[in-house]
Amino acid sequence: MAMKSIILITALVAVLAATQAQAQFNFPGVGSRLNISGILSCSANASVNGTNPIPPFPSAVVQLVCGGNVVATTTTNGTGAFSIFLSQFRALLSTILSNCILRVPTPLSNCNATLPSNGTLQAPIQFLGNSIRGFLNFTSGPFTRV
Repeated sequence: MAMKSIILITALVAVLAATQAQAQFNFPGVGSRLNISGILSCSANASVNGTNPIPPFPSAVVQLVCGGNVVATTTTNGTGAFSIFLSQFRALLSTILSNCILRVPTPLSNCNATLPSNGTLQAPIQFLGNSIRGFLNFTSGPFTRV
């Protein structure tokens, strides 16, 4: 009888562990910690890459906009890199990917006077995966002028 109880408890623990592992593997919803990063280039429709080097866009404001509302703001560094960290962000992964964008209200003419001063740069966000620390990691898609 004791052996049956041990087997039953072991099976129950295995099922609970598998359920917990599945819950951790699925993308968190309420209370997710997000890390969104990217590099902003000084161009109306391009990204910085090794084959087609375009100067970075330093000191530009980058906004995370979800459902039309600015959720977070950061500024690019001297190399055009930016990171937005959010703890306790309340949305499902599918909602983040379909309803959130990155927007740059800083005029392109701030980094190059020959570029337009009207319009804004916009980019989708792309999911990279979960980190060991529990962050959902995203990167910017290509920025385009709108």
